[in-house]
Amino acid sequence: MSAIDQVEKSQLTDRPRMKSGDTVRVHVKVREGDKERIQIFEGIIIGLHRGGARASFTVRKVSFGQGVERIFPLHSPTIAKVDVVRSARVRRAKLYYLRDLKGKAARMKETTTKKQ
Repeated sequence: MSAIDQVEKSQLTDRPRMKSGDTVRVHVKVREGDKERIQIFEGIIIGLHRGGARASFTVRKVSFGQGVERIFPLHSPTIAKVDVVRSARVRRAKLYYLRDLKGKAARMKETTTKKQ
């Protein structure tokens, strides 16, 4: 392991296993003046960019009829937690085609998970 990998390993945080097509609820720490609060951003992951400490993921949601996308650094301290709400079966790694779809056409085929 190189020196860069050793330094980056200490900066990594535990996040749930996520993939493209998952609907996630990202709890983001927002700083307003001297106050800090948690803001929730819920949407579909349309892309993951791996790369150790530099990994990021893109979340898309439709708010008041307008598409909103946010790119979150995966191991950022501004992310309090990430909840995987739903998982969908997708056949692509990047779901950029969702940008052109509207309404029911933009829905994903949900997968069911076994409960133990």
